[in-house]
Amino acid sequence: MQINSPRFSPWLPNLKPKSSAKLRLFCLPYAGGNASIFHDWAAHLPETVDLCPIQLPGRGARINETSFRHLANLITAIVKEIKPYLGIPFVFFGHSLGALIAFEISHKLRLEHLPVPAHLVVSGCAAPNQEIKRRSLSSLPKLTLIEELARLNGTPKELLRNDEIMELMLPSLRADFSLYESYCYQRRSLLECPVTAFGGIRDQEVNLQQLDSWRNETRSRFLLYRLPGNHFFLHGKEADLIALMLQQLNSIIYKAA
Repeated sequence: MQINSPRFSPWLPNLKPKSSAKLRLFCLPYAGGNASIFHDWAAHLPETVDLCPIQLPGRGARINETSFRHLANLITAIVKEIKPYLGIPFVFFGHSLGALIAFEISHKLRLEHLPVPAHLVVSGCAAPNQEIKRRSLSSLPKLTLIEELARLNGTPKELLRNDEIMELMLPSLRADFSLYESYCYQRRSLLECPVTAFGGIRDQEVNLQQLDSWRNETRSRFLLYRLPGNHFFLHGKEADLIALMLQQLNSIIYKAA
């Protein structure tokens, strides 16, 4: 599968395939997040890696589009969009809700007999096989939801205090929380690719056992790293996270060279 003349896709706004690329890194954000949270990653990645943040509807330049509320429909849409770009080895990185989405895309690709990821990197997310009580945030009143966002400490306080911006952000946040709350784990054949999990040492949302249970989703290698910080430890720790991730991905890059 080769790329001839890439078309612009609102799902992949930053995709500029490089002839030097040996690996494509698809990144999926947390609930309410958008592709811009991965903007600074490019500075820490070698020229051999194409950075491909996925922009979901309802945020960023797609703010006027309707967000998905059913995970199966979202997975189908993402697979359709990334399908032309699976001609070189690729990896998924997802944080929190993004990790669940990346996991489900990996299974969907295998189900459709398409190329599968060379590695799955999950971050700040309990393994899907864990029976956890998912708090219902999607239907909270506006002020209560904003208080919850402040507690999670993943949204800048100046945004939380800006009523106009919050009116724009809340629909996609509610939709994303709905995706998470309605998630139903299905036991399937284990993934063939290695899985690496990252967590924050002070994360109050995801504990060590829940992170470690990702090992039960692959028949390949599993590694677990914990970095300083809370649930949103990836902000400010990009360099450390990417350096650890590249330790696992360099073998894929060299093999493809």
